[in-house]
Amino acid sequence: MESLATTDKPARIAGVLAVLLLITALLYVGRVFFITFLTAVLLAFLLEPVVRGLMRLRAPRGLASSLACSLMLAVVYLLGLGLWMQVQGLWDDLPNYSRRVSELVDAAAQQIEAVETKARELIVPRRLREIPPQPQPQPAPKTTRKKAAAEPQPVPPAVQEVRIRREEGQLVNALYQRISAYTDALLMASFVPFLVYFMLSWSDHILKAILSALPGERERESLLQAVNGIAAVARAYLVGNFILGVLLSVASASFFWFVKLPYWQVVGPLSGFLSLVPYLGLPLALIPPIVAALPVYTALPAYLIIGATTAVFHLIALNLLYPKIVGARVHLNPLVVTVALMLWYLLWGAAGLFLAIPITAGLKAAFDSVPSLRTYGRILGN
Repeated sequence: MESLATTDKPARIAGVLAVLLLITALLYVGRVFFITFLTAVLLAFLLEPVVRGLMRLRAPRGLASSLACSLMLAVVYLLGLGLWMQVQGLWDDLPNYSRRVSELVDAAAQQIEAVETKARELIVPRRLREIPPQPQPQPAPKTTRKKAAAEPQPVPPAVQEVRIRREEGQLVNALYQRISAYTDALLMASFVPFLVYFMLSWSDHILKAILSALPGERERESLLQAVNGIAAVARAYLVGNFILGVLLSVASASFFWFVKLPYWQVVGPLSGFLSLVPYLGLPLALIPPIVAALPVYTALPAYLIIGATTAVFHLIALNLLYPKIVGARVHLNPLVVTVALMLWYLLWGAAGLFLAIPITAGLKAAFDSVPSLRTYGRILGN
């Protein structure tokens, strides 16, 4: 019996590894579907309290779900409209930005040239620098026969037409691949409102059907506790990050308005919410104000003040406010967070950076709700 158990152990390990590889492959191949679906799930968790509040006012669940989704779409539309109005103004100022960028590039090239000249003066001895350059010997004239052989032969019109068509086909294929990537993302994003509506309106029915299919009361209680835990963690993470992003946006926009930065209405919220990106928040938050300041400021101290103030806002938010607003509900090990960010970024790109923490926190909440999996929950926790 002992030898049989010993031989079964490698087989079980191999089976677990095969299942993990299969799941990883499915997550990578179907990343557009899973990103869309998980985004809809998170939005449904976020809007569930709104639906519950409307149901307390005697509204049917279907109507309450429709009103919650309409509210979400109205907020997205107003934000998009405000962003579009600012982008139109920015488009008119593009010549000023391009001129300023050209001046900065020329100044940087002159400084690099000056540094190279100074380094050459320090490294190369003076007596070698004063030696005039020796004239290079002219090559011997080639024969007429060699010149005739070196002259390019005219390309036949048929061959030239084939080359042009081939180049046009390659260009069209490259453009199609780029556009198809964006159209697929936009097409899948168009399903999000419908998914959110159906999740909100049919959540009770689906949950009751799943609970009725479980054999015992203990399993039903564990599943219900896991679902409630995942919903609470996801809601706390989203709401906490939103509140923190709004605070950062208001503080940044107020400062940018005070220093008369162009387009502070867009630069402030953009810098504030980019500051919440894990590990990359500070450099990303510095890009919008620095770019917006290009046609206005020329002195280096102005850029240092803008960058230092943005960095102070980021450090205060992430070190003082984040643990109280978000970290109080999302108890994750920093090592686990780092590994999760790396893993989901490799699988899903930039979207993985935003979904890594809620996915990991949801897994921890599910593990904590099942007695046989609480060990894994303690590993993920802090």
